[in-house]
Amino acid sequence: MQTTQFIWFDGKIIPWDQAQVHVLTHALHYGSAVFEGIRAYACVDGSSAVFRLEDHCRRMLNSAKVMRMEIPYDVDALVAACIETLKVNNLGAGYVRPLSFVGYGEMGVYPGDNPVQTIIAVWPWGAYLGAEALEKGIRVKTSSFARMHVNTLMSKTKSAGNYVNSILAKIEAKEDGYDEALMLDVNGYVSEATGENVFIVRDGIIKTTPWTSILGGITRDSVMTLARDLGYTVEEQQFTRDEFYIADEAFFTGTAAEITPIRELDHRQIGAGHAGSVTKHLQREFFKAVQGDNPKYAGWLHHYTVRQ
Repeated sequence: MQTTQFIWFDGKIIPWDQAQVHVLTHALHYGSAVFEGIRAYACVDGSSAVFRLEDHCRRMLNSAKVMRMEIPYDVDALVAACIETLKVNNLGAGYVRPLSFVGYGEMGVYPGDNPVQTIIAVWPWGAYLGAEALEKGIRVKTSSFARMHVNTLMSKTKSAGNYVNSILAKIEAKEDGYDEALMLDVNGYVSEATGENVFIVRDGIIKTTPWTSILGGITRDSVMTLARDLGYTVEEQQFTRDEFYIADEAFFTGTAAEITPIRELDHRQIGAGHAGSVTKHLQREFFKAVQGDNPKYAGWLHHYTVRQ
């Protein structure tokens, strides 16, 4: 992992190595934390911009609301803190990780009056699943672990505890030689991946899992908007693993994954076995949008400047 110099911690900029917590921090034991993954991009005009920053900060506060965590910052304060952290680290493109967690205090499942602390870290980060994956696509395995029932854990929160499910699925997939895991819901329908939403394309129609067992991805929402603006039909509809097998194209979306094509699922080649024409079209338009090269989506970008 590439580090940077400073981390924003409860309103103060401190050196990276000094951003520490007690080993009895509540979140470390019980997963009581919410977070976001956000990207900053270098734009075609020489500036930098964070992609849908306000939406990410709003989703983090919504996650905290569901988790009964009182974050002492509003959207504007979180936005300002993210920009401040990027600037102080002179990072014109990279990854932004805000995290709020229940801190040190009383032990036990009930968090009680333990403080809620917030950090923001930034660092350089390229293609999450590898640079070649954006063109060649990745190999995926259907996980033996199902996505949780919606009343087991709150699927609309980006909370730390939820990701134990993803960790188990990811380890299984990697140890079996795959790049990523596809997760089904408890009824056997395609849900999402360990950290990405799922799309398939068949006969020119784009289909994605509805907002049921999934985290409502901000990149997912952006891609649906782009696709519809480009004239594609996009359907939010449940689908099965065997429908995935016979898709013409398939891809994952996410802040880290961006738009990553899927070339194989469970030893079945998907379409031509590489990024298809619809996927490539969406990739081109997505990167134009995030790099400030399409004024139609200027509202998705929060611009800032760093030292040259």
